[in-house]
Amino acid sequence: MKRIVLMALLALALPMVAFAGSTGTIDFTNEGGTLTGSSAGLSLTGSTLIGVDPWNGSALNGNLGTVAFSTGAFISTVGNVSTFAGGGSYSITGNGNNGFASGTVFTGTFTGNVTLTLIKSGPAGENTYEIQGTLSGLMNGQKATGITIQDYVFTGVNGWMGSSQLGSGDTFLTPVPEPGTLGLLGTGLVGLAGVLRKKLKS
Repeated sequence: MKRIVLMALLALALPMVAFAGSTGTIDFTNEGGTLTGSSAGLSLTGSTLIGVDPWNGSALNGNLGTVAFSTGAFISTVGNVSTFAGGGSYSITGNGNNGFASGTVFTGTFTGNVTLTLIKSGPAGENTYEIQGTLSGLMNGQKATGITIQDYVFTGVNGWMGSSQLGSGDTFLTPVPEPGTLGLLGTGLVGLAGVLRKKLKS
């Protein structure tokens, strides 16, 4: 009986291991664009997607598409951290260059609050901030979750209020396996284990 239970547990674990191995986290790198901050929230437009690693087993570089996002409204500032509501939108669009996809690659929203942290102040009033937020949405039609980290320099006198033209960022997205698919794979392997056991007995 103990053997059957162990085989069943192994069978249920195998598809999860296989899924993790074949669909890991993808790093999307972007630079430039205009980041605007106001009491309504943060928004990024015109940022160029310059790297995707991996994509179909390879690391891609060059002008690959665009990254854009918007957050919810400004909530508060405590110390050097400003907080914005989640929601909003996040999109990565490919242009078909260098073997990358053409069209919408990821579309989603921020699942929790988004933080904007002051990490450096310059002598001429330029302030470097790091934006961080968690994401959930669809990547190539499949559910995906992840995190985005964006660094931007604001040169206005009002901190992050206003617009910035400089910066770069990375978005790390991981496809989420569907529970139904994993269940079917696990059940199939349990059945196969049973058949093998019967054959070995006879």
